[in-house]
Amino acid sequence: MATLERLLELPAADLRQSLNQASELLGSALDAEKVDIFLFDPSRKTLCAVGTSNTPMGRLQQALGLDTQSVSNGGSIADVFTTGNPYITGHADREPGELPGVIHELGVRSHIAVALVVEGERRGVVSAQSARPGFFTEADLRFLSAVSHWIGSLTHRAELVEQVTTAAVAQGRRQAAEELITVLAHDLRNYLGPLMNRLDLLHRRAELDGRDDDLRDLARAGDSVDRLGQLISDLLDVGRLEQGLFEIVPAPVDLVALAQDTARALGSPSVEVRVEGPPELVVVADKARIRQALDNLVSNAIKHSPRGKWVLIKLSSDLREGKERAHIDVVDHGSGVPPELLPRIFDRFVTGAKTQGIGLGLYLASRIAAAHGAALTVNSPPGDGATFRLSLPVSGPPDHARDG
Repeated sequence: MATLERLLELPAADLRQSLNQASELLGSALDAEKVDIFLFDPSRKTLCAVGTSNTPMGRLQQALGLDTQSVSNGGSIADVFTTGNPYITGHADREPGELPGVIHELGVRSHIAVALVVEGERRGVVSAQSARPGFFTEADLRFLSAVSHWIGSLTHRAELVEQVTTAAVAQGRRQAAEELITVLAHDLRNYLGPLMNRLDLLHRRAELDGRDDDLRDLARAGDSVDRLGQLISDLLDVGRLEQGLFEIVPAPVDLVALAQDTARALGSPSVEVRVEGPPELVVVADKARIRQALDNLVSNAIKHSPRGKWVLIKLSSDLREGKERAHIDVVDHGSGVPPELLPRIFDRFVTGAKTQGIGLGLYLASRIAAAHGAALTVNSPPGDGATFRLSLPVSGPPDHARDG
């Protein structure tokens, strides 16, 4: 009972620290030469000793790398996790299927282990080992089983604390990034106006003098400044979204003409942008916002398309449950969205490891879609490119969405 009371008193501020302390308490109560609390890592399909008693056998296990065990390699720990059945032996060296390192390197002879259940889910194993043959009893196994329930509660509490802490840190970073980006965007806009005026002045001079080469260069520079202006608008829109000031003004707009404009503006000799669809597809939407969303989707597709490939904007419509919807598919031929990013692909500041940018384009596109009562989804089979689909109600957004 004293051990259970001390387990309940353990702080749940840090999972590893809490489980190490629990292992120490169990080791003392059982007079074991090593106690481990293994948790299953589904990404690697391994059992990792998150908590281990600080004993010679425990330190040797870590030095040998036996604190991480692949479930596919078998052994008593893996069997307990796989089956959920408790385990006891006083002669591990006679047990078929036990890991050789456990017997020969650690010198384990006696072993008891039970499954660790957290919130109704089997999450790992609690194990006690000794180099002395026939050391543990059935009573010890029952005690370990009882204690494992308390360790499951401790694990749950520690994980909740870590989740809350991680969420708070992430929220703080987002707020700081948003504030910094908004201030930076305002400053950039102040500098952008004079730059555009100077380019316009140079363009007029080159036109009067008939300097065709300079006109072409100025046109390219103007395009770059326009894109910078769009980026600044995107940055400022993040702040407007958070403040509830993001408004849309619906009107009839031809999505085919809009897609063709985007293809001409963003396509390049290295990555062509093609458009497929009907001659016309008219919906009620905010033209400027839909263009902003489409530009971001196409820019993202170009960024992930190899040279010599193309990006496809495919337009279509269908009738579902008596309501007509228009679809804009943006298809690239890149390597696809990494599976670990898919659940967060439309979050702010989410980018891949090899991606340039600050991760706002897809977030803004998704929020523009939501403001129109539309849906933005992604389909990305591994290694087979990505298709982003913007589905809009042809009749326009619901009234509540028009107010931002």
